[in-house]
Amino acid sequence: MRWTIHGERPIYESEWVNLTLADVELPDGQRFEHHVVRMPAQAAGTVIVDPERGYLLLWRHRFITDTWGWEIPAGRIDEGETPEQAAVREALEESGWRPGPLHWLTTYAPTNGLMDQRFNVFRSDGATYVGPPSDPNEAERVEWLSPQRLRGEIAAQRVHDGLSLTALLWVLAGF
Repeated sequence: MRWTIHGERPIYESEWVNLTLADVELPDGQRFEHHVVRMPAQAAGTVIVDPERGYLLLWRHRFITDTWGWEIPAGRIDEGETPEQAAVREALEESGWRPGPLHWLTTYAPTNGLMDQRFNVFRSDGATYVGPPSDPNEAERVEWLSPQRLRGEIAAQRVHDGLSLTALLWVLAGF
């Protein structure tokens, strides 16, 4: 059953996020305003796997949830950039490692009942160290985690964000 959208009006707009109220009507005729978060840009992330080193991850603090956790290199796709280009750029900026050839895994909407954000997920088998991360504010440390340690960190709930958790589980499942 498809909802009817009669219009949408902005509440807040910025280059990072827009909040709107959509005037929607359900198939049974009920009509109401629904909050919608619009993301002006998509995101891309890469699971970097090396048979000898393991998985390349960032240890980060997120102030919004006040949590520390492991994340894959990821970020916003800039205007004019492909998801692949963004994934490589973000990995290099955040970790100092240039991923090898990328293999697309999936593109998904993490919260499609509230927002239109899309995540593009890639896998890279191997990476080349270029130097320290160019953005020192991204992570407290960058580490290679063995498959066993990664599974333990996931089980201990030290992988919090949906993009990283989904991407890592996708790769651990053999995709």
